Amino acid sequence: MDSEWIVAVAGSAWLFPVLFALVVGDAFLVVLPSETAVVALGAIAGATGNPALPLVIATAAVGALVGDLACYAIGRWVGVDRWAWQRRPRVAAAIDRVRATVERRTAVLVFTARYIPFARIAVNLAAGAARIPLARYAPLAAAAGIGWALYNVAVGGLVGAALGDRPLLAIAVSVAVAITLGLAVDASIRLVSARRRE
Repeated sequence: MDSEWIVAVAGSAWLFPVLFALVVGDAFLVVLPSETAVVALGAIAGATGNPALPLVIATAAVGALVGDLACYAIGRWVGVDRWAWQRRPRVAAAIDRVRATVERRTAVLVFTARYIPFARIAVNLAAGAARIPLARYAPLAAAAGIGWALYNVAVGGLVGAALGDRPLLAIAVSVAVAITLGLAVDASIRLVSARRRE
């Protein structure tokens, strides 16, 4: 009974448009659980065989690119301090940190920030505000989005395959694993940054 509604969701026609909108929206509203949704869909696919993993990956990657490009466009045409949300302490601090380095280390920042919500907003806005050429920025953002989608689907898919007869448990475990890995990556990045500053 529990898995019936999961199978219904996995086969729903609105699944991919909703996932796309969620991932695009997450480029601006970090409270949206796009990573969780992608991991969960990977777990469902691993456990039940549906939805098709290539479609989940493609939808998540394209949504990530569209959201990042929209953020880049705001930075380019509006700047990084025009709206109140851009001046919030956490967002403003992140923007200030990346502004100075975005031109020198565009690729590293775009790839790293894809996994850190507030940093992602700051890097994309700063890249636009710094007038990083779109021909340089867009391929980096696309590659980062593909890598992000593959990573999240892989985490969910591996756990889902291991717990195939229990899709709800697969979702819970895969989300917990993804969060733990995300925290570990975040801590590692902070540690490397602190050592470089020293």
